[in-house]
Amino acid sequence: MAVQSCGRKESFVKIPEIRYTRLFINGEDVDAVSGKTFETIDPRTGDVIALVAEGDKEDVDKAVKAAREAFDHGPWPRLPGCERRRIMMKFADLVEESAEELAALDAIDAGKLFHLGKMREIPRVADYLRYYAGAADKIHGETLKMMSELQGYTLREPIGVVGHIIPWNFPSAMFFMKVSPALAAGCTMVVKPAEQTPLTALYHAHLAKQAGIPDGVINVITGFGPTAGAAISSHMDVDKVSFTGSTEVGRLIMQAAATSNLKSVTLELGGKSPLIIFDDADVDKAANLALLGVLYNKGEICVAGSRVFVQEGIYEELVKKLQEKVKTWVVGDPFDPAVRQGPQVNKFQYDKILRYIDHGKREGATLLTGGKPCGEKGYYIEPTIFTDVTDNMVIAREEIFGPVMSLMKFKTIEEAIKRANNTRYGLAAGILTNNLNVANTVSRSIRAGIIWINCYFAFDIDSSYGGYKMSGFGRDMGMEALHKYLQVKSVVTPIYNSPWL
Repeated sequence: MAVQSCGRKESFVKIPEIRYTRLFINGEDVDAVSGKTFETIDPRTGDVIALVAEGDKEDVDKAVKAAREAFDHGPWPRLPGCERRRIMMKFADLVEESAEELAALDAIDAGKLFHLGKMREIPRVADYLRYYAGAADKIHGETLKMMSELQGYTLREPIGVVGHIIPWNFPSAMFFMKVSPALAAGCTMVVKPAEQTPLTALYHAHLAKQAGIPDGVINVITGFGPTAGAAISSHMDVDKVSFTGSTEVGRLIMQAAATSNLKSVTLELGGKSPLIIFDDADVDKAANLALLGVLYNKGEICVAGSRVFVQEGIYEELVKKLQEKVKTWVVGDPFDPAVRQGPQVNKFQYDKILRYIDHGKREGATLLTGGKPCGEKGYYIEPTIFTDVTDNMVIAREEIFGPVMSLMKFKTIEEAIKRANNTRYGLAAGILTNNLNVANTVSRSIRAGIIWINCYFAFDIDSSYGGYKMSGFGRDMGMEALHKYLQVKSVVTPIYNSPWL
């Protein structure tokens, strides 16, 4: 059983003032047209943090109108790239200066670890802005070598008004992962944060205004997927939608895009990622990576290494190591610097994870450790490891999005590849081996968008990632992310009496 400090300790509570709860449209705080609000909940306790404006179709219409005006007639798409870069750099500085408050908001709204947010996650999202700011004045087309008496070249132009629909597991990171390249490209946008975690998106919008980003370029509509999200996806004046979330909602967004204006869609969806540990791997390191792979961010991460395949020669030794190490994994208040796992995001997700754990027990998997709620208040769940898992069990097939590991044994490299690919998803995979030939063969054989060899969660802003199969299409991060917010236009003119083509 993991070390528990699941109760809330007053000495660790750093509740920031909730400054922004209204919609952000055209540079202004506004109430929802309907006047409705909804509760955002603290997962540490289940208590209400604040009432937030509940945007609906009418509010989306207003936000899209502001974004369209800013794109068609405003300065942002027409600024020299170096000027967009300067403003984005200022935006990044303001984010970094606000790291403590932003990390605290993500802690009370999403159950994320405060110290990790303050020291790593918020500074890193500021670097997302800086990375794409550096690209804003380096958006180039190509000169074409035509086959007849023609001169041709291409332009890369901003795609227009973008709808960003972002998930609740990384509220700040996902905001900037999508907004930063879109800003650099010269787009304007409407952002809909998840209804579970609306607070930091509103804060980021105000920092953007302080940095000098013109009104209408970034608009934030808080509200629910079936209303606000659906209105963005089906809006005739939105040119592109970028979505991160479940495969089921991704299908709905594609349908809405197809039946409206055939807008471009990028989807980063679910995952059931394999971590494959070969006999020659260092067992201690493998145990650490396996735990990190499924317990980081309380397992609420799309690339979680929730299917752990272990070669039979080290299987028993690894099981013992995991049992030892999980005992030191502290679950509790995310403001406690000793804690490594906070509460699940809300009651719905908490109950869903516990149902999956019950599924595992009923289907005959062996519960090695955990499997129960912990603490008297809040949505805390013990780190859970199942052994004797088979590929057809629900816990091995479906995305749980919680701190639940399925341990499975394999014999040969061929078996490992086949079983790793036996999933409808294809987002990520990990390989632990000292054999370069094995690493090369397996990494090229697994159908997933990012493969980590002898590491896990090795994200870098320069390394794009996204899905194969039902994990979606399109890429976030890297230059691939910038290009999805640009359209290529070919320009051709005749040439006369040229000495060469």
